Amino acid sequence: MRTPVIAANWKMYKTPTEAESFLTAFLPLVREQTKSEIVLCPPAIDLTFVLAGVQAGSVRVGAQNMHFAEEGAYTGEISAAMLTALGVTHVILGHSERRQYFAETDETVHRKLITALKHRLTPIVCIGERLEEREGGETEEVLTRQIGVAIGGIDPAQLAPMIVAYEPVWAIGTGKTATPEMAADAHRLIRGEVARLAGKSVAERLRILYGGSVKPENAATLLGQPEIDGALVGGASLDPQSFAKIVGAA
Repeated sequence: MRTPVIAANWKMYKTPTEAESFLTAFLPLVREQTKSEIVLCPPAIDLTFVLAGVQAGSVRVGAQNMHFAEEGAYTGEISAAMLTALGVTHVILGHSERRQYFAETDETVHRKLITALKHRLTPIVCIGERLEEREGGETEEVLTRQIGVAIGGIDPAQLAPMIVAYEPVWAIGTGKTATPEMAADAHRLIRGEVARLAGKSVAERLRILYGGSVKPENAATLLGQPEIDGALVGGASLDPQSFAKIVGAA
């Protein structure tokens, strides 16, 4: 059995005060939830406040991004060592918005993955196709390329902590959602490619999340698919009641 992961990506929302208010409302709602791994990924400025708020509870805290370098003259960036020093356990890598707005590439994601694994961070590696790629029949090509470059050359024994998030770019923030069958097909494809590249045992343990307009209304149907091991939630994770319902659906 793969433990489901329900991760919240707050993107560029919430001040520290708003983050603390969220925790006050959210944590009591999930206190009895023990079947899923819950991860909150706030903006970097909120990390210390969220870490203090969850303390020794079951909720983990992740960053939305990190640099692949150990340190250096990279104004505005954050290193893996800085994150682990705070107590951060997870990090999102290669989110479609990082690729779209900040020119991140498959190779960038690969380098970040190496660094995250070195520092014992649990990486959530995001992959997914754009609308024109799906309509052009390129979904398989895009997904196999992205996962292949991300894990290429990495010792399979090191990949055990990795999580993959399949996020069809055309469904992020648009209100559109891949059907459960479409999502499951993509997850099977990803797992098969990981099996080919890193071995069956790595693929069987790999948790693959769906990310693309996950809401309380569709969470149970999506998460009911055997191939879907959780969700990377954007907008619906900003409201404590909404996100708690998604956690409950898992």
